[in-house]
Amino acid sequence: MAEWRKSSYSANASDCVEVAIGIGIRDSKAPAAHVEVGAAAWTAFLAGVTRKH
Repeated sequence: MAEWRKSSYSANASDCVEVAIGIGIRDSKAPAAHVEVGAAAWTAFLAGVTRKH
């Protein structure tokens, strides 16, 4: 079974985006569905959101 994680910034919020390594991303309000995200796409996404301008 996949281990879904949410951002530490979400605290105890129930409306958030969750991620599972090797699986993809999903909306916590609709956990039955998810979007598959490959390793290269996820790495590019993280690089984009963590880049300092």
